[in-house]
Amino acid sequence: MRLGRPVITIGIILIFFGVIFQFQGRGEIGPESSFMYYNKDWISYGAIIIVFGIAVSGFGVFLSKIANR
Repeated sequence: MRLGRPVITIGIILIFFGVIFQFQGRGEIGPESSFMYYNKDWISYGAIIIVFGIAVSGFGVFLSKIANR
């Protein structure tokens, strides 16, 4: 069963959302009416999501390596 690629894709999507959340927390992107705009909490949340996305992608790479044995 090839489970590695979908897990890697999910991890990359999480990293992407984490970066977006950080930029919104800094007030660099997004509408000013958003509750995330210039909200410093979302900078931390974005960093946590990025780290989680890296971990999920790493697990997907691990699964791919095991499947290719």
